[in-house]
Amino acid sequence: AGGGGGRPPGPDSSLEPYVQTRIFKIIVIGDSNVGKTCLTFRFCGGTFPDKTEATIGVDFREKTVEIEGERIKVQVWDTAGQERFRKSMVEHYYRNVHAVVFVYDVTKMTSFTNLKMWIEECNGHAVPPLVPKVLVGNKCDLKDLIQVPSSMALKFADAHNMLLFETSAKDPKESQNVESIFMCLACRLKAQKSLLYRDVERRPGRGHRLELTRDANGKNACPC
Repeated sequence: AGGGGGRPPGPDSSLEPYVQTRIFKIIVIGDSNVGKTCLTFRFCGGTFPDKTEATIGVDFREKTVEIEGERIKVQVWDTAGQERFRKSMVEHYYRNVHAVVFVYDVTKMTSFTNLKMWIEECNGHAVPPLVPKVLVGNKCDLKDLIQVPSSMALKFADAHNMLLFETSAKDPKESQNVESIFMCLACRLKAQKSLLYRDVERRPGRGHRLELTRDANGKNACPC
């Protein structure tokens, strides 16, 4: 008698499946020199790098954050904007992605018009429609050089169902805005996963039941 040993269920046993730190993979896409690496540095390390070299292939950094009492590891993947560095790695880059950040340089109109190409590449790798996507206009500290008006960027973001952030990875005063980009995505991902998986109940002879519910207070803690 008695199948399967182990501890008897205690008052906190329902929390045990969620103890392991979850990992959210966020990829950063855009032309070369729009500041993708600097954005990931600013979020993961809190600083702006003194010197950066062109990313070759794929690089990633990670940061552990806490959202509503849960520790979550945010993994930010940074990719080369140059085609010759991308070909061998691009399949691996898009695999199992949880969110996408499209970056352009507000002082370079070509980096904005090329966003269509980056969106097509993303769609071509079968990234599911439910994967959250945001648009980031970088280098907004260079006010006298701006070529992409906010109104144009907002119209583009709306057309592609994306939030728009305008920021500067270089300006320390904008560091909170950079943090908000990735934290907003992490909060949204946590909410999505919670809606899908939190309330699975097992009942004898009735298989699994999936209920879609919100947090107890009806809100999530997304900073955006």
